[in-house]
Amino acid sequence: MAGPSRKLSNPYHHFVSDFARLFQAGKKLPLGKSVARKRISCRSSAPLALIFSPHPDDECLVGGLALRLQREAKFRVINIAVTFGSRPARRKARLKELSNACEFLGFGLEQITPGGLKQINLATRTKSPKPWAAAVHATAALLRRHQPDLIFLPHTNDCHPTHIGTHWLVMDALATLPPNFQCTLIETEFWGQLASPNLLVESSVTDVADLVAALALHAGEVRRNPYHLRLPAWMHDNVRRGAELVGGIGGKAPDFTFATLYRLRQWKNRKAQEVPNGGKLLSCRNNPTVLVTTGHPIKRRQ
Repeated sequence: MAGPSRKLSNPYHHFVSDFARLFQAGKKLPLGKSVARKRISCRSSAPLALIFSPHPDDECLVGGLALRLQREAKFRVINIAVTFGSRPARRKARLKELSNACEFLGFGLEQITPGGLKQINLATRTKSPKPWAAAVHATAALLRRHQPDLIFLPHTNDCHPTHIGTHWLVMDALATLPPNFQCTLIETEFWGQLASPNLLVESSVTDVADLVAALALHAGEVRRNPYHLRLPAWMHDNVRRGAELVGGIGGKAPDFTFATLYRLRQWKNRKAQEVPNGGKLLSCRNNPTVLVTTGHPIKRRQ
């Protein structure tokens, strides 16, 4: 005789329902509100990292390593605003949102040209040589003035036309600099995944919370699409991908909760050169100055 039917309990139901509950609770958190600035003190002689952001908000989306370099390695970090989007009516507001986000994170902020560049994409590069050359000239002038030690830029297949355009804008500008100019290149991903990342950088809960808070200051954007609330999940999934693509197929995954994937290369002799020694997993236990380019930690050129 069969006993009473019993509903089987799924031990992961509570685990998954907590994700859904937290996401809904996050929608009630304030957007675009003033927050206390993160006080960062960096010497003017400190190493310098530039983030070339195709749009306002990219400084937060890919900023895991930049934030760690600033906080742990005392880098100066300046976000370079390439464009302010395709909607003219929103550009002034997006600049204000970007200023608030950079101030909160302690990043500097500069524009390549007031109001941002326009039509930074492959079509302009291939079909409109004069506007493209002017944009490259302005970008190269900025690079010569700053002499950065490290540059963040989107990778060449980051799907969004402006992200791809920003990649080639920076690469074309670098090609005009003197042959003795060297720096570290950190290619980023967001819309399209890197095919061959070689760097997985862990972020602490505090850093991720600050990136989400800064992203929430881009209120006009995240109000229509709350991607600030999805940033932790994206960084969580990066650990899954990075464990195999950077750590090695079939290897043991690092005990990271949040991380960002990058591709690290060296700009030298007017070209991007691969970095030897394979992929790197940078945990929160290690200072990011241990990142190796040509056998030595990243440091300011003498």
